[in-house]
Formats: sequence, C-alpha cells, structure tokens
Amino acid sequence: MEFRQLEYLVAVATQGGFSRAAQSCFVSQSAVSHQVAALERELGVELFERSGRSVTLTEAGQVLLPRAQEMLRLRDDAAAAVAPRHDRVRIAANMTFARAALGAVSAVRERHPEAEIDFLLKPFAQRIAAVAAGEADLALVRGTVEHEGLYLDPLWVDQPVVTFAARHPLAHLANSPTPAELADYPLLLPPPEEQVLLRRLVERVFTRAGVEPTFGPDIRPGHPVAFEMINHPDSWTLLYEDPLVPGLVCRRSLEFTLPVSAVLRTDATPNPLVAEVLTELTRGYRR
Repeated sequence: MEFRQLEYLVAVATQGGFSRAAQSCFVSQSAVSHQVAALERELGVELFERSGRSVTLTEAGQVLLPRAQEMLRLRDDAAAAVAPRHDRVRIAANMTFARAALGAVSAVRERHPEAEIDFLLKPFAQRIAAVAAGEADLALVRGTVEHEGLYLDPLWVDQPVVTFAARHPLAHLANSPTPAELADYPLLLPPPEEQVLLRRLVERVFTRAGVEPTFGPDIRPGHPVAFEMINHPDSWTLLYEDPLVPGLVCRRSLEFTLPVSAVLRTDATPNPLVAEVLTELTRGYRR
C-alpha cells in the first residue's frame, strides 16, 4: 500500500469519478485506474462500483476512505513538523547555557517579535541526535563533537569556576588556586560516565602542571553540589556557572578553559534567523 494509491482513492471518491480525479491529481486517467486496481488486488476487495460513468464506493471502500484520509493527514503533519521554517529556531542545550541563550533570544525577538524560538533541554548525546535528525536547528556544546553530517561553529571560550567551601584552606587566596595548590585536596565531581568533559579537562590541566589531582568520592545523583562542598569543607569542584550560594567561594582560572560551539547540520537549509541567533550568542556572552 502506497500513499499515492491512497491519494488516488480519496480523489476518485471525492471527485466522483476517475477522469475528474486524474485532473485534480495532474496525472492520466489510466494512471489513476492502474493504481486503484493495484490497491484492490493487494487488499483482495473491490473499492468502487463501476457502472458506466457512475463510480461509487463499495462497503469496503467506505470503510477504507476515512482511514486513508487520516493516513494522508498524518503524513502531511509529519512532513510539516520537520520542514524547515524561517520563522522558527530550536536550540538544544542544558541549563548551563540558559543565561547565554536567554540573552541571544531576547535580542533576536526584539527584532523579530513573530519568531518562534524554542529552548529544548537535552543531555549531551540527545542534543547531538536532535540536530542530526532535524529535530533541533542547533545544539550548544562544550568540547568537540565527531558526527558525520555535523560541524561545529565556535562561539566563545568558557571558563569553569573553581569552587570550594568558605572554610576551605585555600579560600583566603585572592586569586584562583593553581593546580599544584589544588592537588592536595579531594576533587568532587559526578561519576565519570556523567561528566567526562570536566574530568578530561582536569587531567589535561594537571598533567600540564606536572601534578596529579586527588579525586574524592563521586557526587551522587540528586545530591546538590553546594551541600557536598559544605559537608566536605576540604574538597573542591569545577562548575560551569557561579552558583551564588552563601558559604561557597568561586574563582575563575585561566588554567581551566573549554570551547563552546554550536552544532549544526552540514546540509541544513540556510535560515537567516539561525544566523542571527548565532551572532547574538557570540557577541552577547562575554566572560
């Protein structure tokens, strides 16, 4: 069963004949007759009563017609859902990008109040999959991505913040502690499978400094980082944003940097609105 056959079935039923159906579908009458006959053979039933110039639906045809119309509607809805729209931008990201995205979206919306700009919350792998499948126009990521059909458009360089409790022995320092100064204290991070990027960054920075980090216990899911820092005042961690929580001290360090990029499809239809969002993301988020 093909959509084309269902289209011809609906056309014959609504137009009242094969000739008028052919005209409405811009094909020959023989093409309509051939496809309807092929559908009847496949289903093993007759769909139309043919008597001279009169064509009416059989009982089987009456049962099939509304279902055929619904299938064609669903097909059109599915195509429309993923069709490129120049008045819509779908950004896949996580909450650590919310501030940057909000600033960019606000600026674009001022110029295009009719625009529809969505912020889709997704973990890293789902962001990449969404862009690859056309469900998102762009994804915001840190680090690198290797995926066929996708490319990275660099936006800015992120500086994760070194964070520790106000009672930490290094909290009195005016500047961010060096890797050598941090090496003696346990680093608390989510499990490796949940936070690969920061762990790789730490290992790279500490290796360059000629010291080894001391990893403490993993931060378990559902346990707020702020409480972990307060409960382990000799520990430290890396955060993408300053949480502005009483009892915590944050220091930015040039040692810890990560590139932030937009993930885009290589074959995406050019969209001026996407280009504007990317421009605002680059200009509007300065550390």
